[in-house]
Amino acid sequence: MVNKDQKGQPIETLPEVETSVDHEPVKLIFLDISVLPRSLQFVLLTSAIFACFLVFSVIQEAMFRLDGFRPYGLFLTLIQSVSYTVFGLIELQFKTEKARTFPLKSYGLIAFLTISTMGFSNASVGYLNYPTHVVFKCCQPIPVLIGGILIQGKSTNLIEILASLLISLGLIFFTLADSTVSPHFNLFGVSLVCCALVADGCLGNVQEITFKKFKSQNCEMILYSYSFGTVYVLVGLVLLGQLLPAIVFCNAHPYETYGYALLISLTGYLGVNVVLTLVRQFGALLTITVTTCRKAVTMIFSFLFFSKPFTYRYVWSGLLIVLGIYLNLYNKNREKINSGLSECLRRIRQKDVVRIQHVLERAPNRLSTVLTTDDKSRLIK
Repeated sequence: MVNKDQKGQPIETLPEVETSVDHEPVKLIFLDISVLPRSLQFVLLTSAIFACFLVFSVIQEAMFRLDGFRPYGLFLTLIQSVSYTVFGLIELQFKTEKARTFPLKSYGLIAFLTISTMGFSNASVGYLNYPTHVVFKCCQPIPVLIGGILIQGKSTNLIEILASLLISLGLIFFTLADSTVSPHFNLFGVSLVCCALVADGCLGNVQEITFKKFKSQNCEMILYSYSFGTVYVLVGLVLLGQLLPAIVFCNAHPYETYGYALLISLTGYLGVNVVLTLVRQFGALLTITVTTCRKAVTMIFSFLFFSKPFTYRYVWSGLLIVLGIYLNLYNKNREKINSGLSECLRRIRQKDVVRIQHVLERAPNRLSTVLTTDDKSRLIK
């Protein structure tokens, strides 16, 4: 299951799906690319993911660098929520099946967790170095694991524990490095992004429980989750007294606020749809590789476009997190990965056997004086 398909954020956890769907057209947003070679499909889908989310991240960081916008991350969540509701409604009109499959009461809880994840995440951007924000968002497997144990009573194994420890250590070292070199490090921002991760972990498990009973299209889930979520955000803004000040501020800077927010919403929505297509066609392992590379490039772009201090401790602590992510992915796909590795080793050995046989056939007289029949048999085996 994709936990990020309703938040417009970079994806951390991916569903276990078939790697090819012969009867389903391959679509790049609204374009049918089924007739193209598989390699070209992969290149186009990957390029679209990089384009959408790199634009998303650069604009989001630029928006929070606008002087005075930092307290209004929740207002950005309102704009995104309204935008996703509209996008979901438009996309639903192009579907043959338009009937709602989820009960409305289920959407109430899912919408609350979705908006909590997005709201805390957006708010944290104003208080953290952007690469630190991205690294924290990479650590989503930890709250999902804890939520699975507490909410669903799932059991865990040594690989999952080791993956969580690696991610935790990488996150601790990255945060410590950021606290020593970044003038923008803020513990309040850390607490906000941690709240986002907790809400995200609960969301993934609630979705998993609900999806066992009902099936829903992505656009339906987005439409109803964010239509409910818009109400939650409005109530939150009113209670916090931020609605009118945020409107006044954004009206004074319409291009840098409303304009940027719409671009963030559009690129996030389109990017998630492309990721879902890549998962369906090429599988979780390849998709997580693409999204992990995308996050690395996002951090590089952040350092290039926006001046900030850098330390090599960012690199090796980030590598610990990446190792933990792949270890967690391996745990979920052990049978497929092990069978794939076995097949690769079998093909390599087969090529070596053919090569040895070819050598023996080309120089039989010369080798016959050196090798016995038993030696030749052992070489082939």
